[in-house]
Amino acid sequence: MGEARNAERSGGCSTEVEELSRRIIGAAIEVHSTLGPGLLELIYEEALCVELAAAGIRYERQAEVVIDYKGHPLRGQRLDLLVDRAIVAELKSVAMIQDVHKAQLLSYLRAARLPLGLLINFNAGRLKDGIRRVINERAL
Repeated sequence: MGEARNAERSGGCSTEVEELSRRIIGAAIEVHSTLGPGLLELIYEEALCVELAAAGIRYERQAEVVIDYKGHPLRGQRLDLLVDRAIVAELKSVAMIQDVHKAQLLSYLRAARLPLGLLINFNAGRLKDGIRRVINERAL
């Protein structure tokens, strides 16, 4: 778990990925400002998709990621949002982000071979307090 914690604070992503990250966060802040905390994760996912579409940002909901297990493809793992085939947005509506949530996102990033994920907890009083960046250093 230390790798995810350290990776949260490190850079290394391309300028395009960083800009996309800012745009996703802006869209999430708009959703949170409009709806506030306390709703189901699915509601926030749908609302965030409305904002992403309005901003012209491509995304895929519940994108499947195939896990390689000793040469055998394992199916069934889904990402909340795969944004522009570059960033995983993992959405939560929980009292507090736990280490297991960060570890889960890092696992998704590794499986998808992507460098950056955003863990967004819409249940935070201020959304900026509920956002964590997770970087997959193996994909940089």
